[in-house]
Amino acid sequence: MDQPTSVLGLEVISDPAAISSRAAARGDLVMEAVSLSKNFRIDRRALLSAVREVSFTLHRSAVVALVGESGSGKSTVAKMLAGQEQPSSGTIRLDGRTVDVRGRRAFRRYKSEVQYVFQDPFASLNPVHTVRYHLERPTRLHQARRGEALQRELVALMEQVRLTPAEPFLAKYPHELSGGQRQRVAVARALAARPSVLLADEPVSMLDVSIRLELLNVLDELRQQLRLAVLYITHDIASARYFADEVLVMYAGDIVERGPAEEVTQQPAHPYTQLLVSSAPDPDDLGSVLHHGKTKASEGGVEGAASIEACRFHPRCPFATQQCRTTRPPLLRIGPSRAAACWRLDAAAPAVIAGARERGDEVRET
Repeated sequence: MDQPTSVLGLEVISDPAAISSRAAARGDLVMEAVSLSKNFRIDRRALLSAVREVSFTLHRSAVVALVGESGSGKSTVAKMLAGQEQPSSGTIRLDGRTVDVRGRRAFRRYKSEVQYVFQDPFASLNPVHTVRYHLERPTRLHQARRGEALQRELVALMEQVRLTPAEPFLAKYPHELSGGQRQRVAVARALAARPSVLLADEPVSMLDVSIRLELLNVLDELRQQLRLAVLYITHDIASARYFADEVLVMYAGDIVERGPAEEVTQQPAHPYTQLLVSSAPDPDDLGSVLHHGKTKASEGGVEGAASIEACRFHPRCPFATQQCRTTRPPLLRIGPSRAAACWRLDAAAPAVIAGARERGDEVRET
């Protein structure tokens, strides 16, 4: 069956590249994910579709946030970008070249450009080695620094993540550091390769609330100073609003909404985005702009939706119809830099649809 060109009077986006990226205004394109999918075999007959046709771009000096609950596929996307998982289908491009990390040398070259900051600062550092060891090894490997040049680089790395004076921290073991300090060391270790892309997988979720903002400020400064392209993975849409230029909302392997961070968080369109926003402990009361419909947060979850071949959110959606239960919704343009995949946007977000029609984003029904 041919895909319609419009739904609800809104343009159907067959190619996500047709949606302008707010992050692109920050700098040049560095990395591109094109229709990435990842399937995991459960048994001889069944496959789990963990990620379905995810596309987005990362640009220098810009932050793109990938937001969703645990189990939504966010970390799987990051692991594919990091070369730790092979996509079942789709393409990853770095500086315009298709990525192929098969082979030790190719993987090492790739890791000099793309670095991963893990969620758990307590597990990502080896407890038997000092901070100096953790930073010396990647600096020697990727920069070939020795002697005084190596020492200067180690001090510079510590200063970049605000661990000063550097020498006392370099001599410490991980257990002698706080959680926030450990995560800063993990960031410094990633920077030792001098990458162009930083994949930050829930970097503040295991830290005390009082120090999360401080670490995000450090990452924001590094993004600007080093012109890093950052993928920020989080379940906290409030922090995405604060930190990111663009937000991609992911549910059960699908991107269900995308757009500028301020627009997505202040006027969410997809019912799942509304659920995330209304659940966010944000002092500006993000949930106050929501439509009166109640999203059924307690009924089901991402795990139960992973095998659904229609709209995967429909078991939890208050606006679901039979069409939602049988057919996957297309991505609909609701702004120059914004889109959402939902059959019932007219009911879920009437104000957003009205605004799109006023701007002329709609197309004539065919």
